[in-house]
Amino acid sequence: MFGDTRPPKTAPPPDRRPAVAHAAATPVPPGRRSIDSATLLGHGSELLIHHHEQVYRLRLTAQGKLILTK
Repeated sequence: MFGDTRPPKTAPPPDRRPAVAHAAATPVPPGRRSIDSATLLGHGSELLIHHHEQVYRLRLTAQGKLILTK
């Protein structure tokens, strides 16, 4: 009658986010950089990446997977 009363979709709280599988301590080849996805995303589930005047979206899914879209 008064519209949708469901709460807006937001990232799950940090204690309820899906566990992200961490790679075993794999050595990083010389000249390559490595960063953990939790460092990139912080407490959120989405990151905007600016590259060559384009914006890409890196998103953590409810299943703990990463999706990069343009």
